Amino acid sequence: MTSPNSADFSIIQSKGTLDWSYPSMILASSAVAMGKETEIFFTFYGINCLLKDTSKLKVSPVGNPGMPLKSPFGPKWFQEINWRFLPDIVWSLPGMTSAATWMFKQTIKKQNQLSFEDFRDLCLEMGVKFTICQMSMELLGYTEEDMIDGVEYAGAATYFSQTPQQQSLFI
Repeated sequence: MTSPNSADFSIIQSKGTLDWSYPSMILASSAVAMGKETEIFFTFYGINCLLKDTSKLKVSPVGNPGMPLKSPFGPKWFQEINWRFLPDIVWSLPGMTSAATWMFKQTIKKQNQLSFEDFRDLCLEMGVKFTICQMSMELLGYTEEDMIDGVEYAGAATYFSQTPQQQSLFI
């Protein structure tokens, strides 16, 4: 954890899906590159972002109407189709979350962007502090052995007492 009033920017990461893991990494890496001391506090399902095994990070197209669903392969006309027009019942069929996750990863690769794991490692190397909510970790049955190296552990009260003057975002 940072000392009182020393951090400039903080993100509270509560979502534990692949598509919701990128925004906090993008914002944190940008802030630290601009010279801001930056911290991400991972709580509840956001803790999945710090697991050694990131296979739990999926993309669910159900209930995510703002997410475009485009194919990363095929002819140009096929790639331009936004499959979002299909009703959510189709996206809830078995295998569709795996398909959406695969499509998301392929799009990331096609755009020459970092995989989530590489992006997470880059943030750590840049000096972004990762703090896990101890209570959430215990509640969800995780241990420190499940987590990547280089993270800190603290309760929500400690986090808030040490970051009162900084700009915070909730993701």
